[in-house]
Formats: sequence, C-alpha cells, structure tokens
Amino acid sequence: MTASPLAAAAAERAQHVRQRADRPSQRRSAEQAGSRAVVRAALSGVQVRDAGDGGPLEFLGHASVYEQGYEMWDMFGPYTEIVSQGAGADSLARADLDVPLVLGHDQLRRLARTTTGTLVLAEDESGLSVHAPALDPTDHDVAYIAPKLRAGLIDEMSFAFRIESGQWSPDYTEYRINRYDIHRGDVAIVGYGANPHTGASMRQSAAAPVSSRARALLEIALAR
Repeated sequence: MTASPLAAAAAERAQHVRQRADRPSQRRSAEQAGSRAVVRAALSGVQVRDAGDGGPLEFLGHASVYEQGYEMWDMFGPYTEIVSQGAGADSLARADLDVPLVLGHDQLRRLARTTTGTLVLAEDESGLSVHAPALDPTDHDVAYIAPKLRAGLIDEMSFAFRIESGQWSPDYTEYRINRYDIHRGDVAIVGYGANPHTGASMRQSAAAPVSSRARALLEIALAR
C-alpha cells in the first residue's frame, strides 16, 4: 500500500531533521518550489457598509487564527502547521513595531501602518486581530479593494513573519510555531488561502469611535 504524501514526507523528514526544534526547510504555502512562506486565512463574513457620506472605512479582521491547523510545505512535502496562542506577544509588544496592511503582500500598496497609528494589531481569543479604523476611501488601493470585498470576490487574509521558535511533533507531521516576529513583515488582503478560520469586516466608520468591547464582540462573532 502506497503511503500518503503526508506520511511519506514525515518519514523523509524524520530521517533528515536533526532536532525537533529545527525550523522547516524551504517552508512555503504551496507544493510548487519557490512559493512564498506566508500563512493565509479565509475572511468569513466580509462586509462593506456604506453610510453614503463618503467617510472613512473601518477594517476589522484576523490575519491568522491560533490553534487551528493548516497545510504548509517544506523540502520534503506537506505538513500541518499550527500557530500557538500568544505566539506573537513579544513581537507585538515592541515600541517600534512597524507592520503595514497591504494588498497581496505588495509593499507599495499600503492601506495602513502601525507606525502612523492607522493600524492596530493585537492578539485576542481567536488569533492575530487587525484593525484599521479609518481607511481613506479616496485612496486608490482602498477604492480598488472595497467593492471586491463587498462582492465577496476577495475574502482572505495573510501575514508575513519570521519564525523564532517552534517544534515538530514526534511523528514529524505537524509543526507548531511557538513564537514569531512580525516586525517589518505585513498583514495582507490576498486572493487565496490555506487557513479557513478567520473573520473580518470592512464598513463605513461612524463619527464616534467603536468601543473596544463592541469591536471585540464583532470580531469574535465574525470569526465563528
């Protein structure tokens, strides 16, 4: 009986990986060599609400959901990857944290940025939450992506980061990321994804700021 691709890859990995704490070699998001090593996740329940006054748009979402497995690839083949709860705490606590919200991981298509106060990243019960409270609807990229989100043509997010600490399972079929660094990485709205567990919303911002409790309830509801 022929072993499954996951089992075959795990067998090869077990013979060549020196320590379980070693990071995946040639880590990528797809089978094809050279694919980007980014975690992607579907944005269930995407909404774009227009108040009709041309005001700023508010974006809420999750770029990754913790404790949920998704498929990744290394030099040996497929494996399941999981981001541990709290894995980004140290990185997100940096006073100089610099992370943009971009389209398709294109650094020239920035919608918001932590250093300008237009993007807030945090860990919550679900994972890595993304909040851009006031996107400019006249910005070319915002105007481009908003109707696609509204129509459900684009409904996924991703984040780019560096693995700082992790460990393989005893059978080498699963890799758990225990600590990552997102400084000078990004959170991105993308076309396709492997992790189907996050939620997001884009809507017309109200004149008054959204309370943290109300925003948290909205994000949790959309993440289900």
